[in-house]
Amino acid sequence: MTKHDLTPFTRKALIRAPRLVKGVLGAAMISTALAFTPIAPAYARAAPDSFADLAEKVSPAVVMITTTTTVAVPNDQGPVFPDGSPFSDLFKDFPFQQMPNGPNGPTHPQRSNALGSGFVISEDGYIVTNNHVIEGADEIQIEFYGGKTMDAKLVGTDPKTDIALLKVESDKPLPFVTFADSDQTRVGDWVMAMGNPLGQGFSVSAGIVSARNRELSGTYDDYLQTDAAINRGNSGGPLFNMDGQVVGVNTAILSPNGGSIGIGFSMASNVVKKVVDQLKQFGETRRGWLGVKIQEITPDMADAMGLAKPEGALVSEVPEGPAKAAGMQAGDVIVNFDGGEVKNSRDLVRRVADAPVGQAVRVIVVRGGKEQTLLVTLGRRETAEGDAVPAATPDQTGTESEAQVLGMTVMPLTDALIQEMGLQPGTQGLVIKSIDENSAAYDQGLREGDLITEAGQQPVAQLSDLEDRVKEAKDAGRKSVLLLIRRGGEPRFVALPVNG
Repeated sequence: MTKHDLTPFTRKALIRAPRLVKGVLGAAMISTALAFTPIAPAYARAAPDSFADLAEKVSPAVVMITTTTTVAVPNDQGPVFPDGSPFSDLFKDFPFQQMPNGPNGPTHPQRSNALGSGFVISEDGYIVTNNHVIEGADEIQIEFYGGKTMDAKLVGTDPKTDIALLKVESDKPLPFVTFADSDQTRVGDWVMAMGNPLGQGFSVSAGIVSARNRELSGTYDDYLQTDAAINRGNSGGPLFNMDGQVVGVNTAILSPNGGSIGIGFSMASNVVKKVVDQLKQFGETRRGWLGVKIQEITPDMADAMGLAKPEGALVSEVPEGPAKAAGMQAGDVIVNFDGGEVKNSRDLVRRVADAPVGQAVRVIVVRGGKEQTLLVTLGRRETAEGDAVPAATPDQTGTESEAQVLGMTVMPLTDALIQEMGLQPGTQGLVIKSIDENSAAYDQGLREGDLITEAGQQPVAQLSDLEDRVKEAKDAGRKSVLLLIRRGGEPRFVALPVNG
């Protein structure tokens, strides 16, 4: 997966918890009657004069969520205030005496409340929220816009997308909202967020879609970025388009201080809907599994491999699994999966995850400049994630010479090096003994101790193997040669220039 564009400093400020922890006090709730009326969509307007009609139509389906959890807290810890309370600042510099028998003294159970948001998606009471809103909760209570409260049970969760599905039982049909096709959402479209920010109760904020297809930290991330205000307590709440349909689930904010600075993230509805459908049907997710390690293709890699353009997903390793059983090999470039063109590795991950477990799919790969079609029967991702991956392919070499190639000093593996590096017996390759810090290899992230196992998509065991692959690339008029590098058992392809 490609790295998102957050700097190391701002990544620390990414808050995946705009829920509000209220300590032992909790929030008082007043019960009133809720009028159960169907929600009609508002008409889309390019520049609305007001969001009042839209807010009035969808608010009956938006809920506040209060969770109760029993936690162990130290005795004599001093006053407890809700998260974000101004009174907490008055006591932060005054340490309170702790009991001597333990690092934090004796503990006692205490009830802690947290607040979040959610929305009803069916008249029979299914409710969507964030997983981190209800994670570890002993009790979950729902409050509707009119004030009515109901207990909810957990149907299922998906930590990968931070989505949870709840269910309440009602003797009357509940007002609900529907999902939009988030792929149709455009940067600049008006959106409206609803939720329970900072425990203040039902609140509305509006803005535009600032960006699409944002990645934060997950395998299946597909976030809409918005400048509509999202704060603690908004987690799990809906992001609406102007038709009153949900285009995203408010999940995270980028902030140095915990408050909204106009950079919020909502998980795209097309991702959420698929997760919700599986949670409703199975109580868990069941994603397809191809069984390969993949990486992005850079322009240099495409040149080294003779590809017309840097598209597709490059297979860096094929452990035991569905792909290996179908004949897939490291170095293959996946360009089509189940009839759909694969633009990049992220595209492939989503396509595979969305495919049914056990389904036989056609996968087109480019190998040696020619397309081949493989028939792969997909496994299940959730049951395969713990499988071990071999560190390298077995083979052996015997020479101890070294050579300077592409700014690196490399030497073949010996039995002593294999043991020292903790590799499997018989591992094949060339070890980078040293590297010129001014070289392209260093700029590409190669370091001393890395293991080169392939060059030009062919195994290397002797120094001459690498030298021959470099010469072949030059003779073919290519600017780069493709190397397969392993570090700590993890494979990665790197294209290095063969000239200069």
